[in-house]
Amino acid sequence: MTEVTRAEYCVIACAEAWRDAGEVLASPMGLIPSVGARLARLTFSPDLLLTDGEALLVTPDGTVEGWLPYRQHLALVTGGRRHVMMGASQIDRYGNQNISCIGDWERPKRQLLGVRGAPVNTLNNPTSYWIPRHSRRVFVEKVDMVCGVGYDHAAGARYHRIPRVVSDLGVFDFDTPDRSMRLASLHPGVTLEQVREATSFELAVPDDVPRPRPPTAEELRLIREVIDPGNTRAREVGA
Repeated sequence: MTEVTRAEYCVIACAEAWRDAGEVLASPMGLIPSVGARLARLTFSPDLLLTDGEALLVTPDGTVEGWLPYRQHLALVTGGRRHVMMGASQIDRYGNQNISCIGDWERPKRQLLGVRGAPVNTLNNPTSYWIPRHSRRVFVEKVDMVCGVGYDHAAGARYHRIPRVVSDLGVFDFDTPDRSMRLASLHPGVTLEQVREATSFELAVPDDVPRPRPPTAEELRLIREVIDPGNTRAREVGA
């Protein structure tokens, strides 16, 4: 077995977000989350639902296996039966996400995507995040605008949950007393000092930071030969 790449560790970390999820709709946004969702479906989460992004349910190879009309999609979204993995232009210590603008929203320095569906996603179904370039510009003390709702703004939201944040440096969660971001694991080759230097706020850090589990031989075969034989994953994380 050849050496496991950083991108493949990121795929595994994203796939783990859907471990034993049951029959929920996976909505991965981004290349590596998409590979991760398909890997989860082919291995430890066989009941996971995948969509073509429009109106069909599909298998990992794209074969149509069902119809997902818009009204049913909304029922899954608002009833906690979807787990979306979004991106973030900014994310803060409590998991608030910004994809709308940089600077004051009344006169922003830079206009981005807009709020889009982030509030509905985060308040009504589990939402994780994939960030391919971990930096202080992304991991900020306080987001310029709250699009995705973090733990400090989600009191009373029945289905609000942020299972994990995956970046090219490690995996993060909010398993702390005040629901602030915690370093859950470091990717191989990454140091704690690198993560701290690339983060604008103080992370909660366990005394013994674990490394992620390595992919199995079968998982590597599926990633390299079945799901992503063209190694497109390396475009997001080249290490």
